[in-house]
Amino acid sequence: MEGTRLSADLRMRRHAAEFVRDVTARSRLPLDYSVASLRVVDFVVDGLRKSGRDRTAVGHVLFGLGVYAGEVLVRRAGAVWVEFGEGQRELFGQPVGVRMPDGRVWNPLGKVVKRFEVGERESLRTFYLQLHGRTRAGLPGQPGLTDAGGTGDRAGRGADREAGHRVGRRAGGPSDGL
Repeated sequence: MEGTRLSADLRMRRHAAEFVRDVTARSRLPLDYSVASLRVVDFVVDGLRKSGRDRTAVGHVLFGLGVYAGEVLVRRAGAVWVEFGEGQRELFGQPVGVRMPDGRVWNPLGKVVKRFEVGERESLRTFYLQLHGRTRAGLPGQPGLTDAGGTGDRAGRGADREAGHRVGRRAGGPSDGL
């Protein structure tokens, strides 16, 4: 299992780097892996949503934005990319997610899809700020909440109420991707 986790971690980190390189070569989006940059992700997803294109037409961009959002969790909150098992893939509708330091598994790729489908109330930045198990600022050797946008020291209590973001919970239907 360890080899699979490393494989997913390496693969997704490379994908995030390629996505950022390609997107920033075409535009001046400030994708710097900061928590504040998750507002940019929200803005881009909202633009795609307002364009009137359907999810399949923008699926590759949504996937790239989801990988980027997951990489922010890896770099800023101490998460690691993991392959989902068969049941998790079915539940989340995604092949990979991130495991937080507290052991919980989250689905940033599905969260981006949810933002596209539902709109503003599914903010990626708010999602980050509500995550349980984020590392706290000031711990030696740990990415913390000291970057722009990560001013709080404690995760909000709303994460468990978010529409089924963690393993074993499912509030929405099969298309919610979470």
